[in-house]
Amino acid sequence: MAHAQLLDFTNPITANGLRVVNDNVMGGVSKSRFSFDPEGIIFEGEVSLENGGGFASVRSPILIPECTSALNITIRGDEKQVKLVLRTDNSSRSPLYQADFNTTREWKTHRFVPTDFKASFRGRAVNAPELVFSSVLEIGVLIANQQAGIFRLQLKNIQSISDKPC
Repeated sequence: MAHAQLLDFTNPITANGLRVVNDNVMGGVSKSRFSFDPEGIIFEGEVSLENGGGFASVRSPILIPECTSALNITIRGDEKQVKLVLRTDNSSRSPLYQADFNTTREWKTHRFVPTDFKASFRGRAVNAPELVFSSVLEIGVLIANQQAGIFRLQLKNIQSISDKPC
């Protein structure tokens, strides 16, 4: 199995491509930010359910090789459930592909295959084409699921895994 580093969050240059997307795009009042740390990007803030809100995310553009059969994300956090989110289209009307997982206080690498992801639009399941990693344009981590309160995550890296040579 071959591993390829796609995003190295221990490199300060990676932070240049990151952006925060919170529920304020829909009237919510959640707040979050990211900052560089030599061990990996820190993403922290507070999720609020006020005004119909309830999510915070950090996202990055990404290019995933065609031969990718799985993605690994190495992350630690505060034991909350988060989502790895993928976008295959830049349209604001396109679905997000989401896979849930729980963070731990220690570094942990989570592996995802395309069938782990469910398509949704504004939090509701939708019918969409099956996910193909090489069509992904943006990747992110999202905290939602009615988890109001303070959160803190630290991202180390995202890698592509391939069963065959690229």
